[in-house]
Amino acid sequence: MRLDGVIEKLEVNRSTLAGSNFVDVNLSGASFDDVNMSGWTAKNVNLAGFSVEDANISGARITDVNLSGARLSKVNLMGVSIEGCLIEGARVDGVLISELQAAYHAAQEAK
Repeated sequence: MRLDGVIEKLEVNRSTLAGSNFVDVNLSGASFDDVNMSGWTAKNVNLAGFSVEDANISGARITDVNLSGARLSKVNLMGVSIEGCLIEGARVDGVLISELQAAYHAAQEAK
């Protein structure tokens, strides 16, 4: 099935869209509730201002993403690997990550 053009306020209930592709689609203002998006891939997507609550994104790969100004609260970060990221001004429980890194490196050098 193919949809082209302007469709406002489309409501999709109890449907399977597995394997679907969305290209050059405007979903601003859309909401998703009780949706299985496992294996979902997003490329060149504007998610500015989006909100995610009570979600399972375990095993997710997040690469080349702008999270500036994002707020993570009550998030399970067990086993998370953060590599090659800009961390200027980033905080964990109010403490600058750069200060945590500096304290860690100082402790390592003191050994």
